[in-house]
Amino acid sequence: MKVLVIGANGKVGQRVVKKLASHNHQPIAMIRSESQRSALESKGAKVVIADLEKDISHAFESNLDAVIFTAGSGGNTGQDKTIAIDLQGARKTIDEAVKHKVPRYLMVSALGANNASDMPDDMRHYFVAKSEADQHLVHSALDYTIFRPGRLTDEAGKGSIKAGQSLDDYDSTDTSRDNLANAIVDALDKRNTYKKVIELVDGNTPVKDAINSI
Repeated sequence: MKVLVIGANGKVGQRVVKKLASHNHQPIAMIRSESQRSALESKGAKVVIADLEKDISHAFESNLDAVIFTAGSGGNTGQDKTIAIDLQGARKTIDEAVKHKVPRYLMVSALGANNASDMPDDMRHYFVAKSEADQHLVHSALDYTIFRPGRLTDEAGKGSIKAGQSLDDYDSTDTSRDNLANAIVDALDKRNTYKKVIELVDGNTPVKDAINSI
């Protein structure tokens, strides 16, 4: 599949690009700066330069099969940047996918996005942005999958997770970025994940089995 990865230079995005290439997909890495090109090309991606806060329509003109949204404003930015990237940027990519008839869209959201009003004051804007972006995707005509991982870590993934449409109990809220990237790439062509929200944290079930059971 020809897959546009948005936020490809991020920690999750780089892992997704590498795994897509190793699974014989064709990743197209959407990045903001020419200086990021060589790192993504070395992972097997073609590159398109586009900024979520500007016109991105040219990034969708490649007969795409899918879009994977992994972009985020980061933990050290203000509310304005969160709204610009995590909400308005995400909405823009969803609308472009619809406009260009890209059938498949996978979104990286956040565990707790469905309970944004209950989040701490200093983080509520982040979860509200994720929640509203998720809802925009749900109400589109796309075959979506929304991933809601817990606290993302750089720990080496062991290839096992706990996943479900609604997790009521879990020992830890941590989610290895490796495990998340594995889950995203595994779900890419799994019809049982279409139009589903998947909450996931590190656990004891092999990623493939966990995704197959959704």
